[in-house]
Amino acid sequence: MKSFKYILSAGIILSLVTSFSSCTKKLDEYNPSYATADATWSTPEGFITAVNAAYSEQRSWYGKEDGFFMSEAGTDLWYNRDKNTYARQLTQYDGITAADGNPHKAAWSLLWKAINQANAAINRIDLAGFTDVNEKNRRLGEVRFLRAFYYWHIVETWGGVMLRTTETKATLLTAARSSVDDFYKLIISDLEFAIQNLPVDWGNEYSRASKKSALGFLARAYLSRAYYTTGTEAQTYFTKARDVANDVLNRRAELKVSLWNNYADLFNPARNKEMGKANGEALYVVSNSVVPSLNYDDLGNRSFHVFTGNYVGKPGLIQSLAYGFESNRRLMPSLALLDFYNEAIDARYDASFQEVWLANATTNFTWTAALAATYNKDASVVGKIIRPGDTAMVITKKVIADKRTRNYVVYDRNDVYNANGTIVNGNNYVALKKFVDPDRSAPSVQAGSKDVIVMRLAEMYLIVAEAEHQLGNNGSAATAINVLRTRAAKAGQTAAMQVTASNINIDFILAERARELAGEYLRWFDVKRIKNGQNGAEAYSTYIKRMNPDVNKVQDFHRLRPIPIAEMQGLQNAAEFGQNAGYQ
Repeated sequence: MKSFKYILSAGIILSLVTSFSSCTKKLDEYNPSYATADATWSTPEGFITAVNAAYSEQRSWYGKEDGFFMSEAGTDLWYNRDKNTYARQLTQYDGITAADGNPHKAAWSLLWKAINQANAAINRIDLAGFTDVNEKNRRLGEVRFLRAFYYWHIVETWGGVMLRTTETKATLLTAARSSVDDFYKLIISDLEFAIQNLPVDWGNEYSRASKKSALGFLARAYLSRAYYTTGTEAQTYFTKARDVANDVLNRRAELKVSLWNNYADLFNPARNKEMGKANGEALYVVSNSVVPSLNYDDLGNRSFHVFTGNYVGKPGLIQSLAYGFESNRRLMPSLALLDFYNEAIDARYDASFQEVWLANATTNFTWTAALAATYNKDASVVGKIIRPGDTAMVITKKVIADKRTRNYVVYDRNDVYNANGTIVNGNNYVALKKFVDPDRSAPSVQAGSKDVIVMRLAEMYLIVAEAEHQLGNNGSAATAINVLRTRAAKAGQTAAMQVTASNINIDFILAERARELAGEYLRWFDVKRIKNGQNGAEAYSTYIKRMNPDVNKVQDFHRLRPIPIAEMQGLQNAAEFGQNAGYQ
């Protein structure tokens, strides 16, 4: 097994283990003979440890529930399962203050560790003894991509906070805010350098940043930046977003990336580790090893926990690898999300959600009068049998008129949701199945090994569509969207899936992003970007309450998270620095 070791810069104390590929590479903390960063990073071979370390903290977000709470919860798409209050600060905007804890407090700390590591590598590369300028610039391209990657998460989450470009080696007692424009100038500059210097691919190390990663992220950055301004300046950024995204699409063969023919293949566990390799659809991947001890932590990718349905103990059903680990299920879909899909013509619904559970118990289940009453079944089912392999449970967004007489458990639309979109109880719901991980060693194993797809080619079509709409070119927006809708069409439904310029508005684009990208770490950023209450746009809180009415405490200032109280208390100039508006 080939290993990539790293040590961490001064001022960063971590104990991390991670990996860059599924089973053949290892990247772990290393301090040979208690060597310092200065000594270890003084050679090109040693400097790679600094680069490797800069990748680590993305794994605290991507593949962990905190990342989903930061990037998907509190939007139009999700609510707490069982209507509970877990992480209510972000799922329901109930009590989100500077003083509350995880997950936004943890994200703040970990992202700044990542920024410091990237800055340390950038600041020290000239001391690393590189004689090959191309190799030096490749490594610098990696860490500049990562700095841009982390700073995009920071500025979009907390706004114009401090912008640091040098390594922090000691406690800082003061801080100054920088403008959002300054953040994006650095982000764009870093990504432009990365584009010029990163390779098309790294061979087996497919989860390193590459040229396609930097191009894709630059398109995303331009699109985000456009919404912070108006008029001609906004049009300039929308144009740049469109042009860079189109550049990726036009260079697919060169960049070794392709739109897969089948939407369902994107989330086929057997094909997961093809996504980031040559001709996969991913532009950027956070990889995980099949050996848990080689990962960032012993839990690897836990995405499969978050959206799992409630099935264990239902008639004919036992815990299984195929149906997931349900003890840590967190989020259920809103009715709005389910209704975004026309499942009769759009294959993305069936590929994304589970409505049917087949009996997986090894023995027959026989309905008794007591269980029939428990599950609100008609007396006619008493004595009937559910055999292994039979339908055991259906949870559907449809209305099932004869559900009481069906020989299996049924929860239909009216059992789960009220007519106005509020949730009845949330105990049972259609489950998002995109992240299922059936390749664990046992159903009770909580560690996952699947790679996380951070950005994929489909997003480029959506960026083109959104930018074209904002530029007044709805026909071109429809053309871009139709590429994805053609891929998503069920057999014989391609024509029905096509849209025209007359269908295009910003709500349609936001809904299309949900249909394509639900659960993929983007929704909160999408909603806060588009529903900003400016230039005629609907307000953030108005939109969320309209689409997901259980999230009834949301306010417009929640488009930014609060700066954690520990950060504010540690600043001698806290009053000058200032908390984000609306928070105490």
